[in-house]
Amino acid sequence: MKLLKKFSLLVLLVVISGAVFSQKQEKFGHIDSGKLLSLMPERAQAEKDIQDYVKKLEEELNLMMAEYEKLRQNIETQKDSLDEFLMNKKIAELQDMQQKIEQYRYDAQARAQQKQEEILSPIIDKAKSAIQTTAKENGYTYIFDTSVGVLLYWPETSDDILPLVKKKLGII
Repeated sequence: MKLLKKFSLLVLLVVISGAVFSQKQEKFGHIDSGKLLSLMPERAQAEKDIQDYVKKLEEELNLMMAEYEKLRQNIETQKDSLDEFLMNKKIAELQDMQQKIEQYRYDAQARAQQKQEEILSPIIDKAKSAIQTTAKENGYTYIFDTSVGVLLYWPETSDDILPLVKKKLGII
């Protein structure tokens, strides 16, 4: 009976230790995705394209503002010679133009943001894909992004995978 208990205990220990050792060890990594994106060669052209688009929007706004200023000065110089009806009509036109300028500013901001997302989206997708592929190829369970500022601590067992992802993307 004692022998059976010892044997059962031994079998139980073997089963428990096998279960513990058979569990997959989790592997943690981290990357500064902001730094990765800044190193990608496509980023420079994307930034230039975004700046060019914003500059075009600003030029259109400046033309509208110049037209507004011209009308305002015209009203100022003619204020003594215009009757009340024409003066009110010109003032209403000026106010309408001012509202159009404000609406354009609002729309231009939204259009610039949309254009930025449109231009940067393929670059971000490429970086994400490279990070995911690198993580899978190297057996990482989790990859944390240190550029978002939420991660307060990562253990020394966490690897910085930026060099691996740079290699995957062909960035020296």
